[in-house]
Amino acid sequence: MITRALLLLLTVFTGSSVHQNSLIEWRADRKLAWSDFKATPDAKSANAALTSSSINMEFGYDDKSWHYSIKCRFDKNRSWMRIRNNEILTHEQGHFDIAELYARKLNKALKAYRFRPRSISKDVNSIYEKLMSEHHKAQSKYDHETDFSRNKVKQATWNDKIAGDLKSLETFADYSGKD
Repeated sequence: MITRALLLLLTVFTGSSVHQNSLIEWRADRKLAWSDFKATPDAKSANAALTSSSINMEFGYDDKSWHYSIKCRFDKNRSWMRIRNNEILTHEQGHFDIAELYARKLNKALKAYRFRPRSISKDVNSIYEKLMSEHHKAQSKYDHETDFSRNKVKQATWNDKIAGDLKSLETFADYSGKD
C-alpha cells in the first residue's frame, strides 16, 4: 500500500483558486511578456508590478521508496503591472527566475535526502521550510538591492548572478525525482 502525501508549496503571492490555464511553467526559452500580467493592480500597493509565482511539490512513498515532482509556475491571473517598461519586465522576470532557482535547490536537497519512511513527512517539510525561508529572503534582498529595478547597476549584477546560479544548478532542472 502506498501512502501519499501532498505538499502544496506556494511562494511569493498565491491564492487558493488557481486555474491551470493561467499558469506558466518556468522554461529557459519562455520569458515573461506584459500580456502575461492579467490581474488588476492592487490599489494599496506602490509597486509598479507584481509577479505571483509558486513552487509546488507532490510526493508519495511506501515502506521501501519514495518519489516526488516539483513545478515552478507563474500565475497570470494574480500577477499585475501598473507601469510598462523593459527594466520593470526584466525585474519581474528576475523574481520568476529566483523562484526557479529555489525549485532547483529544493530538487537538489531532495535528491540528497536519505529516505527514512518513519520520518519522511517531517524531513521533507523541514527541507522545504529551510529553502522557502531562504527563498523569501532572496526575493526581498533582490527588491531591496535593486530598488525594485531602479538601481540599474545592481539590477545588472543580480541579472548576472541569477543567470549564473541557474546555470550552476542546471542538472537539477528535471523535477521528477526518485530515491
